[in-house]
Amino acid sequence: MTMFDAQGQATERPATCPMHAGADHPAIKPARVGILLANLGTPDGTDYWSMRRYLNEFLSDKRVVDYSAWIWQPLLQLVILSKRPFSSGAAYKSIWNEEDDESPLLTITKKQTAAIKAQMVERYGDDVRVDFCMRYGNPSTKSKVREMVAAGCTKILFFPLYPHYAGATSATANDQFFRALMEEKWQPTARIVDPYFDEPAYIEALAQSIEKAYASADPKPEKLVCSYHGVPERYLREGDPYHCQCQKTTRLLKERLGWADTDIVTTFQSRFGPEEWLKPYTVEEVARLAEEDGVKNIAVCAPAFSSDCIETLEEINEEIKESFEEAGGEHFTYIPCLNDDAAHIDALSGIIDKNLQGWLG
Repeated sequence: MTMFDAQGQATERPATCPMHAGADHPAIKPARVGILLANLGTPDGTDYWSMRRYLNEFLSDKRVVDYSAWIWQPLLQLVILSKRPFSSGAAYKSIWNEEDDESPLLTITKKQTAAIKAQMVERYGDDVRVDFCMRYGNPSTKSKVREMVAAGCTKILFFPLYPHYAGATSATANDQFFRALMEEKWQPTARIVDPYFDEPAYIEALAQSIEKAYASADPKPEKLVCSYHGVPERYLREGDPYHCQCQKTTRLLKERLGWADTDIVTTFQSRFGPEEWLKPYTVEEVARLAEEDGVKNIAVCAPAFSSDCIETLEEINEEIKESFEEAGGEHFTYIPCLNDDAAHIDALSGIIDKNLQGWLG
């Protein structure tokens, strides 16, 4: 039950001692359910040391780069991290939210969390606590799990904000959540939200965003490129379902839009290292469309990202756009991620409601 102060504002119920407990028993917060949203992460700043800390944590994750440590770590520490923080810092600086001194990913994730929290509190009152964490950087998963447990959350619903499962995204977020649980004396019951790549409300939100972009585009794009974050091709052979889930999202989106196969194409971006990654590569495919197929007007969306970030705002809207235009393309339309769009928030909240069944409601 939600309590209210004299001004009518909701307040948290106070901690109390259990009935029949001794006077020296520690007070216990009323039991509630935590909803913890998780995103990839963000550097604290664009300077060298902020970028180095962030990149070191990210690129040291065995889920992200699974080469043997004795080969990878010397290369990472002595070569990559001596140079890449400068180039990555410059890329982040080009999109940085200077007003709030934070990355767009952090700004958007805060807005998403606030919007979802409003819906959850309206439905469940003080029985829920909604917050977010980052796999890399701040706020850390460990710190947010600790806060939720301290606030009386005996159950936590952990929601990685990745529509598609991949070892390098969903799995490593889950790993970090489980590590945080290992440090709790009174470990809460936990649930993990499944990938939602084929959730009807998510597909509908995507379709609406594309229809809106096409309605205002002049000239109208001849082809839509669905650019997903790439992973090494061998991950598919090793059992990672990411490639298949991306392909299904594109198919469902095409069917919802009522388009022909030739109107939409699936590509993969952000290749890193010497291995072959999932193809076609977005940066090469947009150039091929212009050079070989004579496509002058395209639109690009990024269905695998729940929030705009460095890979969309800088890589797609700058590098990939440049590749298309240098190959003869004329009009490049970037369709923003769903971010805190109302249809997206409704879709995410609906997914949360389904996963809370048996716990609340």
